[in-house]
Parts: sequence; C-alpha cells; structure tokens
Amino acid sequence: MTIHVEGLVAIVIFYLVILFVGIWAAWKNKNSGVGESGDRSESIMVGGRDIGLFVGGFTMTATWVGGGYINGTAEYVYLPDYGLAWAQAPFGYALSLVVGGLFFAKPMRSRGYVTMLDPFQQMYGKRMGGLLFIPALMGEIFWSAAILSALGATLSVIVDINIDISVVLSALIAIFYTLVGGLYSVAYTDVVQLFCIFLGLWISVPFALSNPVVSDITVTANEKIYQSPWLGKIKPEDRWLWVDNFFLLMLGGIPWQVYFQRVLSASSATYAQVLSFLAAFGCLVMAVPSVLIGAIGASTDWNKTTYGPIAPKDKDDSDKILPIVLQHLCPPYISFFGLGAVSAAVMSSADSSILSASSMFARNIYQLALRQSASDREIVWVMRVTIFVFGAIATAMALLTGSVYGLWYLSSDLVYVIIFPQLLSVLFVKGTNTYGSVAGYIFGFLLRIGGGEPYLKLPPFIYYPNWVIEEKIHHLTGNVEYFVLQRFPFKSMSMVASFLANVAFSYLAKYLFETGMLSHKYDFLDAVVSKHSKEIMDKATLVSNTDNIILSELAPVTQAIGASIAGTFTNTEALSDDEGASSPEPFHSK
Repeated sequence: MTIHVEGLVAIVIFYLVILFVGIWAAWKNKNSGVGESGDRSESIMVGGRDIGLFVGGFTMTATWVGGGYINGTAEYVYLPDYGLAWAQAPFGYALSLVVGGLFFAKPMRSRGYVTMLDPFQQMYGKRMGGLLFIPALMGEIFWSAAILSALGATLSVIVDINIDISVVLSALIAIFYTLVGGLYSVAYTDVVQLFCIFLGLWISVPFALSNPVVSDITVTANEKIYQSPWLGKIKPEDRWLWVDNFFLLMLGGIPWQVYFQRVLSASSATYAQVLSFLAAFGCLVMAVPSVLIGAIGASTDWNKTTYGPIAPKDKDDSDKILPIVLQHLCPPYISFFGLGAVSAAVMSSADSSILSASSMFARNIYQLALRQSASDREIVWVMRVTIFVFGAIATAMALLTGSVYGLWYLSSDLVYVIIFPQLLSVLFVKGTNTYGSVAGYIFGFLLRIGGGEPYLKLPPFIYYPNWVIEEKIHHLTGNVEYFVLQRFPFKSMSMVASFLANVAFSYLAKYLFETGMLSHKYDFLDAVVSKHSKEIMDKATLVSNTDNIILSELAPVTQAIGASIAGTFTNTEALSDDEGASSPEPFHSK
C-alpha cells in the first residue's frame, strides 16, 4: 500500500492547526463566563452566554455542515435513481434552522435553560428527563460514530493510510480540545474548520469540472449520457416517502442538544434567533460545492480515469463519490486540500456531538437527578470524564460496527418521533404532565419501531398502507436482499400521534384526579395532585444561585459576560433586550 507523503503532511499540518486553535481558545477564555458564584461547569456548557454573531454563526453552521452533510449531499446527487431531487439535507436543515429560530430559540434562551432537557425535567420530573435523555444520547453518539466512519473511508481513498489509525487520531484530537476548553474550544475551532471546508471544496471544483473526461454538467442535468440525469425526479408512488423524509429533516433537526447548545450560548434571545438564520444561509452556501461534485461524478466517463472501468455506483462506492472525485479528477495537491475539507467537516461535527452528550449527562442526569448536592468542580470533572467516555464509544463504534449508519438513521428518527413532540408540548401547550409525556413516548416509540429499519435488517411488525417489497443487489457479490419499503409517511404520523397522545393523556389524567374520579393516592408520578401545571409552566428556568441545585428552585438567570476575544463579537446592549421576555403564547390560546 502506497502512502502519499504530501497528503500525510497536509493532514498533520491541518490537525496541528486545529489543535493549536482549540488549546488557544481554552486558554484565552479560561475565566470567561464564570460568574460571581464561580460556576465553571455552566461556562463549559454554554460558553458563559457571551458567544457573539461572528463565532456563533460559524459554529452553528459547522455543526450541521459535517462529514455526513457534504458526503451525503454529493452521494444523493450522484445516485442515478435519486439525483438532486432527493438531496434533501441542504434545504431540509436550512428550513430546520429557520423554524427553530422563529419558534424555539427565543423561548429557550429567554428562560435561561442550560441544556435542551431542562424544560422536560422542570415540567415532567427527573425520571422522565432520564427517559428522554436516552434517544438524545443515542442520536449524538451514533452521529459521531457515523461521521468518524466516513472520515476513515475518505482518508483511505485519498491517502491510502490505515483507516483505524486515522479515525483514532481524529477522534483523540477532537476529544482533547473539547475536554480542555468546552464550548469555547469547539466554537473557535469551528471557525477554522468551516473556512477549510469552504476553501478546500471550492478549490477542488474547478479542477474537477475542467477534467477532459467530465461532460458538461448542464447537459447531463437533463440528458442521459453515462447515467440518468443528475437532477433526478420524484416518482408519483414515492411522493409521500419524499415528504416524510423532508419533514424528518426540517422538524427532526430542531430537538438536538448541539443546536440548543449554540442557542443557549448566544448573548441574547434575539442573537439566538439571528444565529439560526445565519446558519440556515450558511448551510445552503456550503452545500453548493457538494452538489457540483455529485453532478461531476454523474457526468464522468469513469472508464477513462485512474479509478477503473467500473463506475463507483456499480461497485457500491456511491457513498465515497466526493473523495473519489477529488482523488481521480483533481491534481494530487488539490485533492489534499479537499481532504482537509472533509477532515474539518468531520471534526466540526464530532466535537459538538461529544460535548452535547456530556453536557446533558453531567447536568440533567448526574447533577439534577443523581447528586443535587454536587459541587461545581465535581460537575466539571464529570463532564471531562464523559467527554472522553462518549468519544471513546463513538470511536469504537466507528471502527467495529458495520451498521453504524443504520443506528444513526434509527436514532435520528426517534429524536423526531419522540423528542420533538415533547418539546412542542412543553413549550407551547399548557397543562401537559408526566402521564401524557410517558404515553407520548410509548406511542411514538412503538409506531416508529413497528415500521422496521432496513439499514439494521429490522423487520416491521406494523405494515402501513402502500408497503412494498424491494430488492437490493450487491454489485460485488451478486447477493440479493429483500426488504420492506414503507411508502406511507409513518414517521411523521408517529410524531403526530406522539404529540396527540401527550396532550390527550395529560388532560385525561388532570381531569380524573382533579374531579376525584381517581383518588389522589394513585398519582404515583406526583404530576397532577402535588404539582400545578400552570404554576410550573409560568416559572422561568432551572438555575440555582448556590452550589446545590434543586429541581424546585427556579431563579432568574444572571447574565455573565466573559472578558475574552469573544466579546469583540458581542453586543452587550442586547444582553438586556430580552430581560423578562416571555415565551410565545401556547397554540391553543392564539
């Protein structure tokens, strides 16, 4: 196996730069965001709430524009049966950020929450918060594993180095600077990484387009030359499947801790909204080179390239089309720039997911549920340990689990089906309680799992309307696999059913207990009799002024402004703009 020395040098230089920026950000902001009470843990989680527009816009965009985003977009544009029509991620995630900014960013930031799970624990208690932590954690860990796996495959294509070594090295660097600097290191490295992604891909595109074996992509967009047109089309029988997947991206992209970690770190609720809109625009811009690379792959006569006579789609290499184009259609020194872009994309998403998972565990599970008397120093060490543990789990899965993408697809579906309707209920519907939350959780889980998951070879036990049996032929082995394709939009239906179950069972439980039809002694979750939904909903946030954080203690947030370079991009006047801001009125009162 030949190792490209230039590529190896490029990777080493890039990784050293990222490591330097991460350590510099940690040192520069070591005392930023630490208020009078000296709460270092909250500073690590939300950066002292002094992240300004410049750094905030970059880090929120980089969270979405990861290795899966740029590789997946290029792959779908390239695939003959899909094309641009099925490359839904750019518009889906962009709209997700717009919807999040319009409806969710302001109430979450105004109430001063520290993690996405705070309102759930405030409303439904620590046990329900623990249940909702499970799909949230699965989503973050499996996402990190999937993109680390993609990085290994990319490096093996371009540089011919050992996949395991490259994955472990990338993960260790991301874990180290995240562990040292928390959100500050993640945010500042995201600025560098997003710049590398943009520069690396855009430098590569002109060289690939001008390669003589590549046909005019404006012609191949509508005409079949080497394969079907790359614009693609949506067959009438697949319309509802397309709609289901689009709503999964648009609404399912909201209830993620990686998103709300940036929202809650913004210097004001207004800034949180603006960051969402900036990131939406950034997602669309960053998707353009991936779309062009996918179109280039579909317009190439691969028989005339160093790749070989068989096209990537016929060798089950469609998921690697981006690094393949960089390797075989660009000069070596240009492909190494592209390699840096892919590495940057992976690290910018992996560090965010690992930090998000550790933040939720340290605050919502360890601090609020297990040890409410834990000191701030103890919470910081729990975060550091879990950053390493979750990073190690994601790395191990990337190396050892062949079905990591299937686990990611299923967990992201569960985030959409279970957590989104719960978030909708807790922010906008007065009167929901723990009984409704449990019912919604169960309904959503069973309806989604019942539909099966082909990527995990999980057969369905609920056959929704218009299901069909599809076959998949492996081009290398010739093996044929059969799986059930659910054309009915059952994921969105499961989400709606989960939301309705939450509301219906909440009001049913409230009615039964308050009218005396059920004795108060049966309120074993203490969700109706001993608590009053309206009082809890009207409170502001889960923040304590002492080291001992008690779930019943609800105090206003004291804004902390860090004396750091982040202050350059912070509008200090905006910090008081949203004081006393309330959440939007619930839907039913409009």
